[in-house]
Amino acid sequence: MARCGCGGGDQCACALVAGPGIALAGNGSSTDPYVITAEAAVEPEPPSPLSVQVCSLILGNAQPQTIPNDGSYHVVRFPFDTESYDAYGMHSSVQPDGGQVLDWRTNDRSGLIWPSRDGWGSLTAVIQWEAGDYTELRDQYVRDPLGLTSNPNDTTGTVHRPPSPGIQCWSKHHELFVHPDVPLALRVSHNASTPKKIILAQFKLAIYV
Repeated sequence: MARCGCGGGDQCACALVAGPGIALAGNGSSTDPYVITAEAAVEPEPPSPLSVQVCSLILGNAQPQTIPNDGSYHVVRFPFDTESYDAYGMHSSVQPDGGQVLDWRTNDRSGLIWPSRDGWGSLTAVIQWEAGDYTELRDQYVRDPLGLTSNPNDTTGTVHRPPSPGIQCWSKHHELFVHPDVPLALRVSHNASTPKKIILAQFKLAIYV
């Protein structure tokens, strides 16, 4: 809506309301007009929808892994034939760097998740130990635990835990940037007097892009 008021001479004052919160005003004459131009509004591009790529591994209680009582961290290994979910090929026996796993029970490569793409990664794990005479249990996530890159054993999310009575049941969560050429693993350690079994484990990566 526009309103103009002119005095006795050639000079006029105009006010224009173009919409909610949009108002213009100015003075003009026949020799020096006040000109308003309108351009079509350009709507900004909507943001791309968020997508998630997921790998979810499980070590069932029918396939426990024995962890030595040597004070060192050990990669938790996962079978290839009982995947919980791996639609993006992040846990394969033939791996992106050319390595191949023939027996998942003896090869630490079976514990690697190779991210399918760059992105923000959400790591989740479940760890259940058999009962034992522990005084401490440890677990951590690690980038490249096997020395396959120029920056191996880059650990994060390390936790030292006191034991509870009976079997030990834990879950853990951590977030980080992930990359396709840097594999990830879950590692554990304990200080019992004898080797102890992990009776259930889960290892999950969700990549948000």
